[in-house]
Parts: sequence; structure tokens; C-alpha cells
Amino acid sequence: MQLGMVGLGRMGGNIVRRLMKDGHHAVVYDRDPKAVDALTTEGAVGAQGLEDLVRKLDAPRAVWVMLPAGQITETTIEALGKLLAPGDVIIDGGNTFWQDDIRRARTLKENNVSYVDVGTSGGIWGFERGYCMMIGGDKPVVDRLDPIFATLAPGIGDIPRTPGRDGRDPRVEQGYIHAGPVGSGHFVKMVHNGIEYGLMQAYAEGFDILKNANIDALPSEHRFDLDIADIAEVWRRGSVIPSWLLDLTASALARNGELDTYSGFVEDSGEGRWTINAAIEEAVPAEVLTSALFARFRSRKEHTFAEKILSAMRAGFGGHKEPQQHPDAEHQAAPAILEPKAERA
Repeated sequence: MQLGMVGLGRMGGNIVRRLMKDGHHAVVYDRDPKAVDALTTEGAVGAQGLEDLVRKLDAPRAVWVMLPAGQITETTIEALGKLLAPGDVIIDGGNTFWQDDIRRARTLKENNVSYVDVGTSGGIWGFERGYCMMIGGDKPVVDRLDPIFATLAPGIGDIPRTPGRDGRDPRVEQGYIHAGPVGSGHFVKMVHNGIEYGLMQAYAEGFDILKNANIDALPSEHRFDLDIADIAEVWRRGSVIPSWLLDLTASALARNGELDTYSGFVEDSGEGRWTINAAIEEAVPAEVLTSALFARFRSRKEHTFAEKILSAMRAGFGGHKEPQQHPDAEHQAAPAILEPKAERA
């Protein structure tokens, strides 16, 4: 199948590589010509702009936008909406606010251009491991794109099958789900990331307790000089708390047990805030997720070993590089992110 890709950063480029490895054809564009050239040498067709990209795609076209949530995604989708024809589809695979998906789909529908939102999890390891995808959109459109999603998904692998799933959508076991109408994919991914905050915080606090088990304030017989790198490793093997996040933590600790290459300043990319907003709107108590988000805010004023654990996990799965210090006084508070701005229908 042929796909256009706009945005060849940490995830966009590897999505294209995974697709081409399975025989799909890609037309690619990025504002950085070097990113385009790199994929062109690997078999993709390069484009010099959005118009050129659309021109090089066969109808009905499918264009995947993999850009940071915010104005750059907004303007790119708006421009593509004017260039594409009836029957074409725009896929947003970034971390867009789900209400923006609904608004965009409504606008694009006026020109009979379809819109699909894909919450994409897999980070910088997706080329090798595959991408878990949460998809929102009209069923006929999502079904037409299924060859793309099937290639990108991780597959069933060696994960044991869950009893009682007979008769359910088999795609779910492959690592992707058609969650529902437009907006639902990014809604599910938003909550996924909110949960991720809570899981990461739990690991971080636990390792901080282990790290401080030998402080002078404790009676001498109550002190333990623990090897937390080895503890992280043993927990990976047969305990009830293994996960990829723990794998990444164990790897980081094995390389540097003090994690002194991390500042402890922990960013948030927005989805945690949106998850808490959804909990408030639904009157759902979300104490753990809210606390985990607030802990990141606090990390920007003072740092603990727990925050270094969080930074190590973020670097591991997403290649995120935390600031080493606040660049100026204006950033002593939480950094600016995209605010939910969608109009209510």
C-alpha cells in the first residue's frame, strides 16, 4: 500500500522504515531536507513540500502526519485539507488533543476528506518492536488502511493469549484496536499516557526509598546499603511488577547507578494534564494520576533521585532529553504546552 508521511522525526522516520521493510511504498516530506534524503536512499520517494507530496500519491491518497501536537500539526492538516481530493484521508499519529480531532474531522468532511486519529505508542523502539495503536475513525476508512496498521503493529509475539477472548476482534491481539469514532483513538492514548505517569511515579518513588535506606538518620541496625541496579534486575525476573518501564530502569541503573547524567527536571508532554481534565469532567477520582502529574511540576523546583529515575525512563522509551537546569526565571513554573482549545460541539 502507498502512504504519504509528513514528519520524519524520532517516530515518523521509523514508521516509514517499518512499512517499507514489509513492501509498502512511501512518499515522505519533512522541513529538514536531510531527513528526506536519508529515507530516499532507503527506498522512499522524497517530496519537496506538501503540494509535491500530494502530487506524487495515487488516489485515493492516505497521508500520515507525525508532528508534535500544536500549531505545526494544525497548520499542516489545514493545508493538506485544501490539497487533497474527495475520498482521500488524513491520519494524525501524534499526541493530539482528542477534541481537536473531532473539530478537524468535521471541517474536512465538508470536502469529503476523511480523518483518522491514531494514538501511537512505541517510542523510538517502534521499528524493532512495532507500535501499539489506538485508532479512531469511520469503519470503512479504518478498514481500508488496515494493511498499514497490520504492518506497524507488533504482532502477537510470545505474549500468552488471554482466556475468554474467542469471538473478539483479532486485531487487538496483534497490538492495534479500532477504538471507535474520530477522537476515540487519541482519547484512549491520552489515558494510556496518564496511566504511564502513575506507573513511572510508583517505580521512581520505590527506588528512591531503596536509595535512601542507608541514611544517617536511621538507626545503624536499620540501615541497608542496597544495590538498586541488581534489585531492578531481579524484579524483572518472576516478580509481579515487571514491565518495559522496569526494563528501561534496570538498563539505566546498570549503566550508571547514581544516574548523575540526569538533572531530575521532568517534563510533561500534555497528555497527563488532559487525562486529569477528563477525570474532572467525568467526576472520576484519579488520585494516583493527579499526584504523578503534580510530582513532575514539583521536580522543576527541586530534584530527588526519584526524578532521575523518571528522566531515565523517558529517555529510554522516547529519547526525551530533559533540561539540565531552568533556562531562565520564566520557566520556574511548568513549561507551556498545547492547551485544549477545541470548541464544544
